[in-house]
Amino acid sequence: MDFRLGPKSDAFRAEVRAFLDEHLDEETIERAHQTGTMHSREFHRAIGRQGWLAATWPAEYGGQERDPFEMTALRDELRLAGAPTDGMGLSVIVCQTIRRVATEEQKADFLPRALAGEICMSLGYSEPDSGSDVASIKTTATRDGDEWVINGQKMFTTLAHVADYVFLLARTNHDVPKHKGLTMFLVPLDSPGIEIHPVHTVGGERTNATFYTDVRVSDHFRIGDVDRGWDVMTVALTFERGGFGLSEADRVWEQAVAWAKETRRPDGSRVIDDPFVRERLATMRTNNEVARLLAYRTSFVAATGGLPGVEGSMHKLFYAESMTSDAAELVDMLGAEGVVQRGEDGAPVDGWVEHLFRHAAVTTIYGGTSEMQRSIIAERGLGLPRSGR
Repeated sequence: MDFRLGPKSDAFRAEVRAFLDEHLDEETIERAHQTGTMHSREFHRAIGRQGWLAATWPAEYGGQERDPFEMTALRDELRLAGAPTDGMGLSVIVCQTIRRVATEEQKADFLPRALAGEICMSLGYSEPDSGSDVASIKTTATRDGDEWVINGQKMFTTLAHVADYVFLLARTNHDVPKHKGLTMFLVPLDSPGIEIHPVHTVGGERTNATFYTDVRVSDHFRIGDVDRGWDVMTVALTFERGGFGLSEADRVWEQAVAWAKETRRPDGSRVIDDPFVRERLATMRTNNEVARLLAYRTSFVAATGGLPGVEGSMHKLFYAESMTSDAAELVDMLGAEGVVQRGEDGAPVDGWVEHLFRHAAVTTIYGGTSEMQRSIIAERGLGLPRSGR
């Protein structure tokens, strides 16, 4: 089997590296980590000007008709470079969904601006009391003529403080089963009645709690049919769980190997010569390779006309769980110095191992918890009964 992405992707990868050399600097990366906002408006717009937010799309929508393997190469290079790409990821999820379920008028309004990097999206699904059971949300949208009045609260609304819109799920019908009475909206975040409060995570990223009090939006901002928001969100989640090949874990592994080769112990031996160290680094490298191949499988499914639902869950589950265990092993390998944070004196591997350890825990939650991914794989992939039955 040939697990390479192919010559087209290799050529595109070189193009992406040249772009990063010109448009991404250490100051931008460092600012993202200091603020916890993994987004740069200038960098986001530069990607938009390249046409890469819609690189795989048909030309009629402003896309470049690149294949999913080329898009995987793009994501590989962005992640290896440590680029702040939350805005790119969230906007692509929303735009992909709009392209499939929105009206032609909505597509003409939102897509050109979003794909040019002029506007940025965030996601508003989870709530404090619903968590992974998104269908139990309490945020409501009540119709008032040609407008909707939204009231409620959302949690983990990442980038809401810098985004232009929130892709918000609200209950519009209380008289039907909970999955049936939901509707999706694209709410302008400068609307009166919206409050945004920061929530700083253990991984160092900033997310937000957002509050909606009598927020009015016209029916133009409703995406999909009334009471069919669950179907719309299902489309969005398919793209959210789509795999990426190389990742932060690959970058930290390379940095850890370089550190182990360069660092000597009091007896003069290199850290890398310790069998204990080599075993842990080898295990992490193996897990990274498996995660990469699972991600490439999602690209293959997409390239052959499918939606990588179960495949995306398989990748997301393995990637998050293996990175969590591998990061813990690396911290243990470094000893007491392993908890020294980035920017502090004496931080081994420039503190990236400690950062990975904290960030890995977050990856088991966003895009659906590991428990949810296991249920999706079991029910949709293996045909097992639903959880709890």
